[in-house]
Amino acid sequence: MATSQFVSVRETAQILSITEKKVMDLIEEEKLQAYRIADKFLRLKRADVLKLRNTGNIVKENHQIPYTPAERVKDFFHYNNFYLFSSVLILALLYVIFYT
Repeated sequence: MATSQFVSVRETAQILSITEKKVMDLIEEEKLQAYRIADKFLRLKRADVLKLRNTGNIVKENHQIPYTPAERVKDFFHYNNFYLFSSVLILALLYVIFYT
C-alpha cells in the first residue's frame, strides 16, 4: 500500500504516540507545519512528522484513540466522493452510448 505524503492529525498522533490535542499544541507552537486543504482539512507532511519523531524531543503519552477501519472507510469516501461520483457518471454515460 502506498503511503501518502500528507497525514491527518490523528495519524500524526499515532506516529508520535501522543494525543491529538498535543499535536494541535505542537502546531500552535510552530514545531510542526500544518497545511489546510480546501480551507477545511488540516494535514501535516509525513516527512516532517517522522523527522520530529526521530529527534526524540517528543514525550510519548499513553492515551491514544485508535483509527478504526470504519473511520478509514468513512474518510476514504469523504475525501474521494468527487472521484467516485465522476467514475459512476462516466460508466453510466458509456453504458448509454454503447448499449442503447
